[in-house]
Amino acid sequence: MPEASKMKKPDVKLVLLGDMNVGKTSLLHRYTERKFKDTISTVGGAFFLKQWGPYNISIWDTAGREQFHGLGSMYCRGAAAVILTYDVTNWQSLCELEERFLSLTDTANHDCIYAIVGNKVDLTDPKAQLCQDSDVASEDRTECEEERTEPQVPPACPTPPASPASLSGVTVQKQVTPEDAAALYVRILRYKGLEEKNSLPAEKMCFETSAKTGYNVDNLFEALFDLVLPSILRKRNENQESPTVDLEECRGGGNKKAKSGCC
Repeated sequence: MPEASKMKKPDVKLVLLGDMNVGKTSLLHRYTERKFKDTISTVGGAFFLKQWGPYNISIWDTAGREQFHGLGSMYCRGAAAVILTYDVTNWQSLCELEERFLSLTDTANHDCIYAIVGNKVDLTDPKAQLCQDSDVASEDRTECEEERTEPQVPPACPTPPASPASLSGVTVQKQVTPEDAAALYVRILRYKGLEEKNSLPAEKMCFETSAKTGYNVDNLFEALFDLVLPSILRKRNENQESPTVDLEECRGGGNKKAKSGCC
């Protein structure tokens, strides 16, 4: 088989987890295809192989439906990073991350990185509405992906707002704040038995994105790619220290030795 036609082997795996309709598939399409797509619910799971410099990163998109819930732990097995995704206009979608999806990450790597991502921020934040798809010049996209204020971690999750604002306007009420996401991140660290002071800070691991306009999507994936680089290098070093054995060469060498010693 020609070398070019061989399937590239992933160096590391990222997994998207979250309830249905939070926009996991749309985020992946936005990053990989540079455009927004109206998608149907994912069945089971799907993955995309991304070239990041000399490395190959597989990004797994998983189904949020209850009937596919059991597959999540299988897709998370050996993951170097997990993107826990919620809808900023839906408080319940944040709760589901902790109640249904966090336990699925038990099969991920012991040093797995966790990102908390609030999608659909274009519905609540005029700044996120300004970013448009890949036709916009890169410098314009950089301007609209300004850094947001670092959230302060509250001691516990506040009570969710009553209901979304009027849907007749351009924007709807945000039900999940950056502070809520940061508090969840801290609880994830505790669930994993990790000390907050020795872990990546919440302000670096909580993102707000819009798959529709492209707001902050590149920042999300590229920040995670940089963070999993040590895991890639460690894995490659382990493979070099434990090389595979060529059985054909061993058989040939063994036969030659046996033949020369029989006389």
